[in-house]
Amino acid sequence: MKSIKDINFKGRKVLLRVDFNVPVDDNKNITDDTRMRESMPTIEKLLNDGAAIIIMAHFGRPKGGFDAELSLAPVAKHLEELIGRPVQFTQELLGDKVAAMAQNLKDGEVMLLENIRFYPEETKGGVELAEQLSKLGDCYINDAFGAAHREHSSTAVIAKFFPNDKYFGFLMENEVKNLEKLMQNPPRPFTAIIGGSKVSSKIGILENLLDKVDNMVIIGGMRYTFTKAMGGQIGKSICEDDKMELALDLMKRMDAKGVKYFLPTDSLIADDFSNTANTQIVPSDKVPADWESMDIGPESCKMLKDVIMSSKSILWNGPAGVFEMPLFANGTREIATYVAEACKNGCFAAVGGGDSVAAVKQMNLADQMSYVSTGGGAMLEYLEGKELPGIKAIKE
Repeated sequence: MKSIKDINFKGRKVLLRVDFNVPVDDNKNITDDTRMRESMPTIEKLLNDGAAIIIMAHFGRPKGGFDAELSLAPVAKHLEELIGRPVQFTQELLGDKVAAMAQNLKDGEVMLLENIRFYPEETKGGVELAEQLSKLGDCYINDAFGAAHREHSSTAVIAKFFPNDKYFGFLMENEVKNLEKLMQNPPRPFTAIIGGSKVSSKIGILENLLDKVDNMVIIGGMRYTFTKAMGGQIGKSICEDDKMELALDLMKRMDAKGVKYFLPTDSLIADDFSNTANTQIVPSDKVPADWESMDIGPESCKMLKDVIMSSKSILWNGPAGVFEMPLFANGTREIATYVAEACKNGCFAAVGGGDSVAAVKQMNLADQMSYVSTGGGAMLEYLEGKELPGIKAIKE
């Protein structure tokens, strides 16, 4: 992997693809600029070198053509504050005006192209669009891990036009190194904590991890498919009846491979899906008919503490319960606290997936994890063992 830290980009026009798909409020104020800040080390390195930077990014899911609601204008404004210098913003992507702006961009100057997804060819991986974009710069850096699983014009196809001048930015390099550390040579024991509402969305990860982990912890709504498959009573708890055979098969395969698996033994249940519901703690396989599980219980927390504190590597993807409601956030908070504690003791822990990342941020524990991934779908596909187009394009 060619790192940009070993290269001086002085006097060069760098085409930089980033993930600036940030949340905004009704007044178009950015409510969380984490994704922008994550790419600052790459941008600062290029500016310190004396490069001219042409930034490509997407925002939302445009239906095709310009949409003022999905313009990157608020992002351009915020980027100026982050880098402390003006940003030339184009309300278009291609054409003579943009080509001239790129051509006239001086060393140390920054230009942001309008939302790349205003062109439908982007998401189709159009070669012509990629070629037109490639003419704006003389080298290409991909720092958009959040879009690395997409074979789009600006995230993968464009790399073909820079056979000897394509690189990972620091964010991408960091993501790839940390994920490879876990998936290829993790310190042991290696524990995977996998949650989420459905087994179907995590089958690929569970199967790919079978040969890699020592411990598998299954939490979140998906655990009830396993509990019901084993004959338990789960009340109104979420369950995929058509995945029960698969759940039993996964447990058999874990047994055969010597992987220890852990399902929560007790649950915090509620008589309504609400933060004001009546609650009680029951064994996970004895949920009354009109109740549903919303979180793991205290006995499960104790059990998971022992597993987590004895681990040397941890992968956590998916919360323990409906943590968005304070009444049902305790299990996820406990897991986050134990993982943070394990990190202090030298464990390497990676947290990924939108909900898990949101949870550790909400609990102010993100900076205590070894590594928090910026890419939800990209990380999931990587953990399933898929080759991500954005990574492959740079490595080829």
